[in-house]
Amino acid sequence: MPDEPTDRAPGAPPTARSGDYVVVARRYRPQVFADLIGQEHVTQALSNAITTNRVGHAYLFTGARGVGKTSAARIYAKALNCTSGPAPVPCNKCDICQSISSGDDIDVLEIDGASNRGIDEIRQLRQNVNVRPSRTRFKIYIIDEVHMLTREAFNALLKTLEEPPEHVKFFFCTTEPSKIPITILSRCQRFDFAGIQTDSIRTRLAQIADAEGVAADAEALDLLARRAAGSMRDAQSLLEQLLSFAPEKVTAADVHAMLGTAGEERLHQLVACLVERNPAGALAELDTAARECVDFALLLEQLFCFLRDALASAAGCPADSLLYAAPGRRDEVAEVGRRLGLQTILAAMQILDQTLARLRYSNQDRILAELAVVRICLLDDLDDLAVLIEGLRSGVPGGSASRPSSPARPNPAAGPPRSRSIPTGPQQGGSTSQASLPAADQALDALPSAPVAVKEQEAGTTARAARIELSDNNATEIWSQVVARIDGMAADQARRFDRVSAAARDRLSVHFRAGDGFAKSICEQPSNCAEFEKALASVCGGPVRLDFVLAEATPAEEKKKPVAVFSPHLRLMEVAKHPMIRRAGELFGATPTEVIEPPDKP
Repeated sequence: MPDEPTDRAPGAPPTARSGDYVVVARRYRPQVFADLIGQEHVTQALSNAITTNRVGHAYLFTGARGVGKTSAARIYAKALNCTSGPAPVPCNKCDICQSISSGDDIDVLEIDGASNRGIDEIRQLRQNVNVRPSRTRFKIYIIDEVHMLTREAFNALLKTLEEPPEHVKFFFCTTEPSKIPITILSRCQRFDFAGIQTDSIRTRLAQIADAEGVAADAEALDLLARRAAGSMRDAQSLLEQLLSFAPEKVTAADVHAMLGTAGEERLHQLVACLVERNPAGALAELDTAARECVDFALLLEQLFCFLRDALASAAGCPADSLLYAAPGRRDEVAEVGRRLGLQTILAAMQILDQTLARLRYSNQDRILAELAVVRICLLDDLDDLAVLIEGLRSGVPGGSASRPSSPARPNPAAGPPRSRSIPTGPQQGGSTSQASLPAADQALDALPSAPVAVKEQEAGTTARAARIELSDNNATEIWSQVVARIDGMAADQARRFDRVSAAARDRLSVHFRAGDGFAKSICEQPSNCAEFEKALASVCGGPVRLDFVLAEATPAEEKKKPVAVFSPHLRLMEVAKHPMIRRAGELFGATPTEVIEPPDKP
């Protein structure tokens, strides 16, 4: 049953016809531009367009669900067609205003783009636009979810949309403007509706609860407003559901029980276990939440939002940038951000994001949630790790001297982490006492002071490693060990060797028979040769150069040489190396797929 518009105050409910119940979102739908909350930039532009007589012929309203797009289109239609207008504020008393509000006006047509998306419906629309309105100034078409129209339907609408009759106006509403062709966008005045602020939603919910005669706690309304995520319609739908759940008084506990979310205390106790790196405590909190019928997916979403606010606080954002934390919990969120650090919070949020994605396709909600919180508990202090890496890169052991030292597994009973103490005055012999430094920092300071020193130390270690002397006696065995460490086609061709000899102390020669030229060419490719030499250095204990040698065929062998039989794959690889084939591939961006032998000459 449609709602009946009245000249009510913003907080007063309209009267339903015949005693039938009308949902809250429809009963409290905005009737004038002043009721459209959070879209002042849109309402001001539309009001000024009427005042200055600059009304366009096509408008596009875009934005998320439940932010007032269709309501704005209806209000604009009433403002243009009101008997006392055109005026920025429709009277909402005349028959035209009331019929437009209820969706019954014959000159203001609301069309569902998802149900009327074909070219036949648009052709019928083109025929009807030439018919003048029966009793109003303008014939107005409101097409909701216009992005659902087909490409053919959009093309059929182009000419009519660009040059419609002077008595026709088009109002398009969509949540996905990226799906609308640019040819349509260029013919419309576009207005982007923003998400509604949490404070504005909370204020409106309080007005509705008061008008319904229901007492509502401020914390409960705040939970509903934050849960709506910028959508006024979602917030009103949740409130209506809650009014059925608790018809006399609405509390925060009622909100959590109805939505299946965890209470503030339960959430913060779980966060405390994560900060303390206490997996057993975190699992116990999840078990308690399960007994309280908390939905694990919603609990992880709450934790994800909490860490988002902790991330913003750790990054230095002001308190008013926290989107999900209650005002009384902001100090606690800031403390969590300080203790975890940016890098650890980022890693924890990535774990939660992956888990939430997996929960959509799994029935093991509890196990995945437990896996996520345990992984977060086992995270190290990644901020300290980033400082250590930066210190190694810059050549300053331990990073900056003013870097605070925080343990990898902080214990809240031990108090806040202590800063690293470095004496500034000279000690015995003018050196700093190492006994005053933590053991981990002493080990860190023992590292070489520059990357050059690290390379020299590595070079010394290599030089001290056991080195195998190459000789003709052990060359074959060494090459067999090298080939055993390599996989793929290169290893298969390397096993076709005839013999191996030691050309020098650090040089190995691998000989192939005269008919194995293809195997030699595969082995001596730069990438394959580098892989062989790397494995050879590992076996011999030092760098060794490789030579691949192909034996020359004797005249008798050339005469009796059988025709080589290659598999199609090997033949194709051999042909692909031809200079002319490679050049053709570079010019035309093509690769050879088949080798067709020329026919034998008669």
